[in-house]
Amino acid sequence: METYAGAWGEHENVLCVRLDTIGDVLMTTPALRALRDQRAGRRITLLTSRSATVAARMVPEIDRVMAYDAPWMKASAGDSPWQDCAMVERLRASSFDAAAIFTTFSQSPLPAALMCQLAGIPARLAHCRENPYRLLTDWVPETEPEQGIRHEVERHLDLVATVGATGERGGLSLQVPPAAATAALGRLRQAGHDPAAPWLLAHPGSTAESRRYPPELYADALAQLSAETGYRVVLTGDASERQLVDDLAARLGEIAVPLAGVLAFPELCGLIAAAPLLVCGNTGPAHIAAAVGTPVVVLYALTNPQHTPWGSVARVLTHDVPCRWCFRSVCPQGHHDCMRMIPPAEVVEAALELLRGVRSPARPEPARVGREPGEDAGDRDRDVQHVVGAVDRQQPEDVVAVDDAPDRDEQIDDSEAQRV
Repeated sequence: METYAGAWGEHENVLCVRLDTIGDVLMTTPALRALRDQRAGRRITLLTSRSATVAARMVPEIDRVMAYDAPWMKASAGDSPWQDCAMVERLRASSFDAAAIFTTFSQSPLPAALMCQLAGIPARLAHCRENPYRLLTDWVPETEPEQGIRHEVERHLDLVATVGATGERGGLSLQVPPAAATAALGRLRQAGHDPAAPWLLAHPGSTAESRRYPPELYADALAQLSAETGYRVVLTGDASERQLVDDLAARLGEIAVPLAGVLAFPELCGLIAAAPLLVCGNTGPAHIAAAVGTPVVVLYALTNPQHTPWGSVARVLTHDVPCRWCFRSVCPQGHHDCMRMIPPAEVVEAALELLRGVRSPARPEPARVGREPGEDAGDRDRDVQHVVGAVDRQQPEDVVAVDDAPDRDEQIDDSEAQRV
C-alpha cells in the first residue's frame, strides 16, 4: 500500500463512492460505519447510482446522498459529458477531505478516482489492480480473484482498515420508517390477507436471468411449504416482474397474495421486516432481510461467490456445477443447473428449519461470512414497530417520497420512489 495523504483520522468530511445497486450499497454499510466511528463528528456522504438512493437514504450512517449514473457503470442511463463535468463541480463545492471508493474486483476505481482528483479531494482510497500513480493517494493493491475472493462486506471492511478505520464487524445497516412498515401491512390487507393471519414472503425475481429459480420449481416449493404450515405466500416484485409474479400466483391459486409493483421501496423493507421468513434468490431482498434480521432461504445461483447474506439467520441453497463462478447475467451453458437442480423439497426443508427456529448459518463458499447468526426466528418480536425500530433521521410523511429526508441534498423524481 502506498500513502501520500495525511492521517485519515483527521478527515471530517468524507465522500464514499459506491455506484452499484441496492444490495451493493447495503453490503457497504459496515465499512461506512467503521469510517464514521473512526472520528467523532465525521460527516459521511455517499455517491451512488440513482436507483440505489432509495436504500442509501435509509442507512443511518449516511448523512448525505448524492445520485450519479456514472458512464463507466453497466446500468448507467447517462450519456452526457456535461453531467459528468457538473458532478465534478458539485464534488469540488462540497470540499471533501477524503474519498473512499468501493468496488468489486472486476471493476476499476480509476474513473471515480480521476473524478475525485479533478474535484480537488486530497485523500483518495481504493483497491486497484494497475498502478494508479497519483490518482490514488492510498492505494491498496488488488489481490482478487488470484488470491481468493472475499465476501463483498469483508472486502470493503479490509479496505477501510488500511487507513485505520477498524471496529466490530457487525451486520448491515438499514432503518425502516415505522410509517412504511404500517403502510406495508396495509397493502397486505388491501390485497385480501389479514396481516395477523399466518403468511410468509417470497421474492421470485432478479435483474439477472441467471439468478432466477425456475417458476415451476418455485411453485412446487411454495405449495408444499404452504401445505406443511398453513401459511399463505405473499409474492413481491417490481413493476417489470409483475408478469412473473402473476404467473406464479396463478400456479399457487388461493394461497398466493401477489403484490408486484404496488410497494414503494421503504414498504418492501417494512414487509420483509415483518415477515417470519423470506424465500428469494441472491438479489437485493436477501440483503434487506439480513439488515432487518428476517430469516431467509436464499436460492443461490453460482454466478459469483461474494454476495451471500452477511451475518444473518439464513439457509443458502446451491447445486454445484463445473461452470460455477461464471460471473454472467445469463447462463453461458444454457442449462441453468446451479438453480434448476435445487430440489423443491430442499427449499421446503430449509424453510421449515428456519420457521421452527433451527439455527443454520449462511454457507458462503469460498467467500467468508463475518459474525455468527443472530437470534432464532422463533424468538423474534413480531410487533412490526419493534422490528423496525425508531428512526430519528428520517420521518417522511409519505413513504412513497424518498427525497424529503433532512440534510440530504439530492432531489430525485417521483419515478425514483420505485414500487416493488
